[in-house]
Amino acid sequence: MKTLSFTLPLSVRFSETDAMGVIWHGNYLKYFEDAREEFGKRYNLEYISIHQQGYFVPIVKSEIEHKASVYYGEEIEIFIELIQLKSAKILFNYKVYSKSTRILVAQGSTTQVFLDKTTRTLELNKPDFYTLWEKEQTWIERE
Repeated sequence: MKTLSFTLPLSVRFSETDAMGVIWHGNYLKYFEDAREEFGKRYNLEYISIHQQGYFVPIVKSEIEHKASVYYGEEIEIFIELIQLKSAKILFNYKVYSKSTRILVAQGSTTQVFLDKTTRTLELNKPDFYTLWEKEQTWIERE
């Protein structure tokens, strides 16, 4: 398996917590989105550039496993990893860690597909721009 990855540090804001001061479970999807946006900036695969190529990339599947609590004011790190696939999908895996304790607090994944932005039809093959982008990357081998 080949991957691209990086880690995004974030601070837990008051508005992201519940009455107990714990990160509200639904915010993890927002954190995943923050990591995808930064990934796009870092690797030149931003949503706006995908749109300019004539595609949308909606999420068709998301998964989250909550492992431990994180509280208001704590720092977290979101490790994001793009998995290179043969199919016309974009698969990201995520691991969220407490920065101070290094404990894994959540993990998950999202799967996106390519839709033609004019016809809104599903692309069964990778778009040419994406195939070219993949070829330009320095992928890391993982087991």
